[in-house]
Amino acid sequence: MALLTQWIPRWFNSIKLNSFITSTQLRNCFPRPGKTLLHEFSAQPRMSSDNFFLQWGFKTYRTSSIWNNSSQSTISIRQEINSAQNTMLPSVNEQSLKTQKIPNFDSELSLEGLDNVPPLSPLQPISEEEAVQIIADPPLPPVSFTLRDYVDHSETLQKLVLLGVDLSKIEKHPDAANCLLRMDFEKDIKQILLFLKDLGIEDNQLGPFLTKNYAIFSEDLENLKTRVAYLQSKNFNKADITQMVRNAPFLLNFSVERLDNRLGFFQKELELSVKKIRDLVVRLPRLLTGSLEPVKENMKVYRLELGFKRNEIQHMITKIPKMLTINKRKLTETFDYVHNVMSIPHHIIVRFPQVFNTRLFKVKERHMFLAYLGRAQYDPAKPNYISLDKLVSMPDEVFCEEIAKASVQDFEKFLKTL
Repeated sequence: MALLTQWIPRWFNSIKLNSFITSTQLRNCFPRPGKTLLHEFSAQPRMSSDNFFLQWGFKTYRTSSIWNNSSQSTISIRQEINSAQNTMLPSVNEQSLKTQKIPNFDSELSLEGLDNVPPLSPLQPISEEEAVQIIADPPLPPVSFTLRDYVDHSETLQKLVLLGVDLSKIEKHPDAANCLLRMDFEKDIKQILLFLKDLGIEDNQLGPFLTKNYAIFSEDLENLKTRVAYLQSKNFNKADITQMVRNAPFLLNFSVERLDNRLGFFQKELELSVKKIRDLVVRLPRLLTGSLEPVKENMKVYRLELGFKRNEIQHMITKIPKMLTINKRKLTETFDYVHNVMSIPHHIIVRFPQVFNTRLFKVKERHMFLAYLGRAQYDPAKPNYISLDKLVSMPDEVFCEEIAKASVQDFEKFLKTL
C-alpha cells in the first residue's frame, strides 16, 4: 500500500495535461468552481486512451480539482509505474476493449442534475387538455355549521348515517359534533355498537338511540358493563334492562352510585316493595334518569292539595307510573274538573287514574255531550252507569255508539256549537 501511495502521484504527473479535463470544462460543468456539489452518485472506474477520468466505486461528493504538472519524469519510473499498472489497475488497452463508448461527462451531469430540478409551481399555466384531466377532491371546509360538509371525508360519519343516526340533531351541539369528527370508527365506535347489540338493541333501533344518546361513545366500555351488571344484581332480567335502555337511552350513562341512590329514593318515598319498585322503573325508566323535583312536588300535591291518602297514591302510581312526573298544572286542572264539575269522588278516581293521562279537552267534550243527552251518570250504584275508563279510552265511533247512543255526526254538530 505504501508503494502504491508513492506511485499514484508520480503516475498522474507523467501524463500530459491535455489528457485531463481542463479547467474550462470544469467551469462549464460546475456552476460554482471549487465548491462541493451535494449530489451523490455511484459508478465503476472507467478509463480510456484519450481521456483518463476516474470515478470512485463508492458514494462520495464530487469535488473539482486540477492536478499540478511535474517538470520531470524518468524512464525507470515509467517502467515501475507500468509494472504497477499491470498488477494494480486495468491496462488502457484492456479497458478500451471493455468500454467501446467513451463516457460523456455532460450527459451524466444532466441526468444527475434532474434531482435539482424544482417541482412545478402551482401557479404555472397549463393547457385546457391538462386541466380537464385533473381530478381533485373537494376541499375540506375549515369551519362549518353542519356535519353534512364532512360526511364525504369521514368514515365514522358515513357509517353512522347508514345506521340511521340523524346528524342534523347532533350538529346542534357543537361539542358533540367535534367529538364525533375526531373519533375513529374501528377504535371508538364499533365496540359500543357491539355492546348495544349484545344488550338487545335491534338494528333499526340503533339510529334513534344514538341520535339521542351520542354521548355514549365517550363512555368507557367497562363502566357500561359494570352498570348492566349492577342492574342484574337487583334482579332486573335481560329483557327488563333492554326495555329500560331502549326507553331511557341515557340510563347507562349514569354511575352505579346514582342508580343505587335513585332506587333507594323511590323505595323510601313511595313505601313500596322491592318488586313493585322494580316493575315501576321498568315501565317508566325515566324515573332513574330524570329530575326528582317533579316527583317530590307531585307527591305533595296528591297528599296536601288533592286530598288523596298514601295507599290511594300508591295504587294510582303503580297503575299509571307517569303520574309521578306529570305536569303539576295539568294534574290540578284535571282533578278540579273531574271532581268538582263531574262530581266524581276520590275513591272512583283512584279506581280509574287513566283520567289524569288524558287530554282535558277530550274529557270536557265528552262529558258535555253526555250531559246534553242526559246520560252523564258516573255513580256505579245507579242505572246507566258510565265508567271513567270508557269515557276516556274509547275512540269517537265506539263512544257515540255504545256510550252516548248517538251518531258521530250528532257529536260533531254538538262540538261546533261550543
